[in-house]
Amino acid sequence: MNDAQRPRRPGLELWGGVECTVNRVRDEYLEQLERSGHTRRLSDFDLFAALGIKCLRHPVLWERVAPNGFDAMDWRWSDLSLSRIRELGIQPILGLLHHGSGPRSTDLLDPQLPETLADYAGRVAKRYPWAERYTPVNEPLTTARFSCLYGHWYPHSCNDLAFLRALLNQCRAVVLSMRAIRQINPSARLVQTDDLGKVFSSPTLAYQAEFENARRWATYDLLCGFINREHPMWSYFLWVGISPSDLQWFLDNPCPPDIIGVNHYLSSQRFLDETTERYPESSQGSNGRHQYSDVLAARVREAGAAGPKTLLMETWERYHLPIAITECHNGCTREEQLRWFLEVWRGAEDAQRQGADVIAVTAWSLLGAFDWNTLVTRRNHDYEPGVYDLRAPKPRSTALVPLIRDLSSGRDPAHPVLEVPGWWRRPQRFVYGISVNHDGVARRVLPQSINDYMDVPPVLITGARGTLGHAFVRACELRGIPYRSLLRSDLDISNRQAVRKALFQLRPWAIINAAGYVQVDNAEFERKRCHAENTQGPTTLAEECAERDVQLLTFSSDLVFGGTKAWPYVETDEVDPQNYYGFTKAEAERRVLAAMPSALIIRTSAFFGPWDQYNFVTIALRTLAANQVFRAADDAIVSPTYVPDLVNASLDLLIDKEKGIWHLANTGEISWAELAEKAADLAGISTRTLERCALDELDLSAPRPAYSALSSSRGILLGTLDQALSRYIAEREIHWRADQPPIVEEAA
Repeated sequence: MNDAQRPRRPGLELWGGVECTVNRVRDEYLEQLERSGHTRRLSDFDLFAALGIKCLRHPVLWERVAPNGFDAMDWRWSDLSLSRIRELGIQPILGLLHHGSGPRSTDLLDPQLPETLADYAGRVAKRYPWAERYTPVNEPLTTARFSCLYGHWYPHSCNDLAFLRALLNQCRAVVLSMRAIRQINPSARLVQTDDLGKVFSSPTLAYQAEFENARRWATYDLLCGFINREHPMWSYFLWVGISPSDLQWFLDNPCPPDIIGVNHYLSSQRFLDETTERYPESSQGSNGRHQYSDVLAARVREAGAAGPKTLLMETWERYHLPIAITECHNGCTREEQLRWFLEVWRGAEDAQRQGADVIAVTAWSLLGAFDWNTLVTRRNHDYEPGVYDLRAPKPRSTALVPLIRDLSSGRDPAHPVLEVPGWWRRPQRFVYGISVNHDGVARRVLPQSINDYMDVPPVLITGARGTLGHAFVRACELRGIPYRSLLRSDLDISNRQAVRKALFQLRPWAIINAAGYVQVDNAEFERKRCHAENTQGPTTLAEECAERDVQLLTFSSDLVFGGTKAWPYVETDEVDPQNYYGFTKAEAERRVLAAMPSALIIRTSAFFGPWDQYNFVTIALRTLAANQVFRAADDAIVSPTYVPDLVNASLDLLIDKEKGIWHLANTGEISWAELAEKAADLAGISTRTLERCALDELDLSAPRPAYSALSSSRGILLGTLDQALSRYIAEREIHWRADQPPIVEEAA
């Protein structure tokens, strides 16, 4: 069924937003907009408009426009971007502070912050009088917690009084800012956002959960004028040291949101349990009365996290104001991002049907985000893609683009991975081995296989016992992607009838071809077999997949190149294989793309991982640890690739329906001898028996290029080699067991 034939549904608006935090950590500002390059690409707005977005949360941030005061304001980017947004017919929601604390002259505890921000808000309204929607301060409660209760951000306070003062200051700034804006534009509307998490607990800690669940509404309750003497938070404010007059101010100056913006994240729903021995020590804390663990609710609560519909209905029943989900993002693998967005959208539709005035869901963050895995406290360069992936020369569409277009057009998305619930709904979520019911009673949870979802179209993995095949099985199991894996004895991929039979019986939506001949030196003498497995097999798969509209992912090698370059090879470089193995891979690339232009071919190099005994790094460490001589070439340069990184990035590209040739290798180039030495140093193993030699001295049957490092002109998707080696050293002790059966090499 094509797009035009699929049924359309009326309903929610699609909004969008770009992660734009400018937070301060000590004396350093961490700016998402600069790191994403968004301020240098007006073309981004055309991408957003093509999604069908009606409203865009757009930053006109105080710290960026007026970092040195109102006498030196820089409106250039705001003028250009808002002009383009207006031309495209998108309505902006102007944000003035986004987890920020203002220029260096102020902070969240500055008594003058509300008035000064209001002054800035009035200036924004005068410059853009046509803009009607504003979020003067994003997530006041969350920002106050992170900055003044937990001390992550400036001014790094860690006490209840500072937390409440920061909260009141921000909410007062919202009221005064909207007053200043409405003096210019009386029809201006307040879209007030905050993270609306929820806390669950054991019966013993019900009092703590009740307190935190009352506190989560504080932003909206203050603005609506709800916090009076009968409110459960009134006594807390006064006990901490807030004066009644400070609370009375909000009763006298209510500024209820025109739209309540709910920012919805899985990590915001917590479970509190005094049985601390069940959980890691890092999860433990105390409220002065009980010691307890604070963990992700979805990981331990039998009923799971509260769904989007539940949270929206709670919000509606409390305020009876229009609601929008103003952030919907999951920093996760691609299929889980798809599942999360779809669940939130469906939950919003369900709440609509139940009577709540839910108007929109916001795709956030359109351009991904940087370092939120450390709450933006460090500049680690950890990037998580959003609707678009910035690791390419220009923003690259991910599978979220067709999903969002379908939903905004009223069509039901159809990607096969959506037929499995997200990890937060599957039994695999119970990482502590237990689930806890509402009475606090824990029960053991046995692991289950993703292949219990028997009616869901699988991916078919060939070469299941090889390094790559085994890694893909592990990744699909972890990521909730149903699969069927076949050994070489189960399926000869060069046998057309066998391939057709497998496709007919298993009905896969994609084939991951991890089979192939890998003995580079033996290939010089077993040319017929090498050609059948490396060239004819992938070609047959491509021809049969093309006929049945089944996606294909297959692998090639850096050995298709001749080694004459002095800088890394990219996808468009001409191939010039120096050995027969490389020739079969290059020929396979040509034939596969001729038969199936939509096929995805990934070239990779020198892969290593924690789950097999036969890769170069593992062999080097085992040999050196035994004080045996290990010889390695110091004049052959490669780009080693960490198998878990390779497999996960490959799956993301497959789900994104990328095609053609991609290079995937960890960034960095190194000789084989240097690789062995670096790995040994990280593992604490002596390199006394490491012998460096020339490539020619190894007496290899197949010639190798002296230089075959890989890079990419399409996108740098993997991290650095140093990062990968560190994770390999840490993970090999966890995953490797001496009594495991060996993995037989079948991988490409």
